[in-house]
Amino acid sequence: MVTRVSAEFEEPELAEIAMKRIRENIKGVYSTSMIYNRSADKAEKLKHGTLYTIIPTAVTTHNYMTAVMESPASRDVIPEPQRSRKTSVYVVCESASVPNVSAVLNSMGALNIS
Repeated sequence: MVTRVSAEFEEPELAEIAMKRIRENIKGVYSTSMIYNRSADKAEKLKHGTLYTIIPTAVTTHNYMTAVMESPASRDVIPEPQRSRKTSVYVVCESASVPNVSAVLNSMGALNIS
């Protein structure tokens, strides 16, 4: 009988490693797949960036002067649901392989294995 095992990981890199181990070491696995929030990668890239804020300082009749304030960027600029890197993993395998698949997922730090 064919069964689907699902689990959640905190990061997609851990999920990729777990799926590779499952495909290489467990017999009876038909397919593996994962789903994660790809917009969270933008939040990771912002960690090392810089934000520039333009502040008007003086207004005259002909022109105005501005100042630029520079500050390090952080992940807090992007709201929490969009920066979550939670990854869902799905493994389709034979029912005899389910305990082995669950053991590998558990050892790799998976949550909510069902």
